[in-house]
Amino acid sequence: MSKPQETAVYTHGHHESVLRSHTWRTAANSAAYLLGSLKPHMKILDIGCGPGTITADLAELVPDGHVTGADHASGILDQARATAAERGLTNVDFAVADVHALDWPDDTFCVVHAHQVLQHVGDPVQALREMKRVTKPGGFIAVRDSDYAAMTWYPASPGMDDWQDLYQRVARANGGEPDAGRRLKSWALRAGLTDITATSGTWTFATAEERAWWSGLWADRTVASAYAERATAGGHATAGQLAAISDAWREWGKQEDAWFSVLHGEILCRKDA
Repeated sequence: MSKPQETAVYTHGHHESVLRSHTWRTAANSAAYLLGSLKPHMKILDIGCGPGTITADLAELVPDGHVTGADHASGILDQARATAAERGLTNVDFAVADVHALDWPDDTFCVVHAHQVLQHVGDPVQALREMKRVTKPGGFIAVRDSDYAAMTWYPASPGMDDWQDLYQRVARANGGEPDAGRRLKSWALRAGLTDITATSGTWTFATAEERAWWSGLWADRTVASAYAERATAGGHATAGQLAAISDAWREWGKQEDAWFSVLHGEILCRKDA
């Protein structure tokens, strides 16, 4: 594999508070829009695989096929390999890759999948062109990204309003687009894709357990992750402001009537045969 291009900075990093969220993700809760198109024999590329939980689920769904998990960050792939090994999977491998310039030949995969990736890359249209290139004719390009401006919650919290504004500023300063979800169809059209099914999905956190988990990981991420470092180093917030936002997350999570929804844009594109 060639060295990935530094076209954007991954805002979150891989702090424990980030992986707490990433390891919760499954094919069922993060790729449901794709699952009906899968066949047992398929060869799949999972871009931005992170710790590999979705990758492993996809491998189980294509027992006669194969899944390659790819990520820009080489360090996280050890955890992904461990995830696959713990589940006894033999039809999966992992590689470092740059979505802007994939090191696979044309027409290699039946499905190319990316979850929460395009919001973090420097050129999402070029990324989609590359995903299309390595997809076989008649195969699928499947992409899902959240949309930070569309995230909503109750009850109102000025501190969490500050969080939403700050996150968007930090992510854009890093070269990404935090409101990617609403742009996926537009980016796909610009990449030359024509057979596009655009949908949306949500994560909702409303039970006491869900609220504690979601608010806790964001409270920790706000003060202890790469995101926190980039917020202060870039002059977007002081340590004191980050602490106040972290406290706001924890206070919100204690409210019995608290509710949070994450909106995701989704596109399932079929490559011309």
